Amino acid sequence: MRGSGSTPSGSLDGATENAEEARARGGFSTYLSLTKPRITVMVTLSALAGFGVGAATPVDWGQVALFALGIALLSSGIGALNQYWERDLDGLMNRTKIRPLPRGLITPGRALAFGVIISVIAECYLAWFINPLTAGWGLVAMGSYLFVYTPLKTRTPWCTFIGAIPGALPPLLGWTAARNALGPEALVLFGILFLWQFPHFHAIATMYREDYARAGIRMLPVVEPEGRSTARQIVFYAALLLPVSLLPTYYRFSWNLYLAGAVLLGLLYLGVSVQTARAMSREHARLLLTVSVLYLPLLL
Repeated sequence: MRGSGSTPSGSLDGATENAEEARARGGFSTYLSLTKPRITVMVTLSALAGFGVGAATPVDWGQVALFALGIALLSSGIGALNQYWERDLDGLMNRTKIRPLPRGLITPGRALAFGVIISVIAECYLAWFINPLTAGWGLVAMGSYLFVYTPLKTRTPWCTFIGAIPGALPPLLGWTAARNALGPEALVLFGILFLWQFPHFHAIATMYREDYARAGIRMLPVVEPEGRSTARQIVFYAALLLPVSLLPTYYRFSWNLYLAGAVLLGLLYLGVSVQTARAMSREHARLLLTVSVLYLPLLL
């Protein structure tokens, strides 16, 4: 028998959760979450790889730091604006309903203002401290991601192909930041990241097919549940990635160590892609996702 001053454990849990949400509401952690920090780290690393390849020797580490901050700001602004545009869809999916907007930790107006301010600062920063060419390509990445890819997600499975274009631009931005010009090397880096994304995102879409279907997002595994087209695309793009990933050695901006690593990583990625395509199970898709997340930073 409880004493008169005792409180049910459920009430304690609820009070604790409410207190935690109250502390988080509108705080630093909320705004940080809007920037999609894990994606921002990956984008920044990809862009720095492009900068490192294009940079003269010795490397100007001050310029590297300036560029890293600029690209992180740009990615953060895009992430915040994406969460603003997709707040209703995020609330329908289990994997995204914990984001700040679906939870009510921040108002849509404040999220929009934050995203716009960060994006404008990023573009001005890149134009002033890096070069206008890099800022221009940053604007292309932002516009194509927010105004082409995002609305197409609920309209056509081709959204994955369209979204892979802005997703592959970070190393190209790194190259233009270092050289203030484009070149075939920049396009090779773009091609590697472009092809890498298809097995990666098809693995995610396979794992969360029900979530995407609930939100009306027309990823390929949603519109074709049996998975034959998804399986073909996973293998096709992983197979094409292997020779394209060797082109840096052909263009002489990487050497034998990279070549050996690219072959080994490419064969691993392709092998797991083939296994996933044969089974098309959630477990194999999770393995492919893990390998894809390891592949990219190791290659870079």
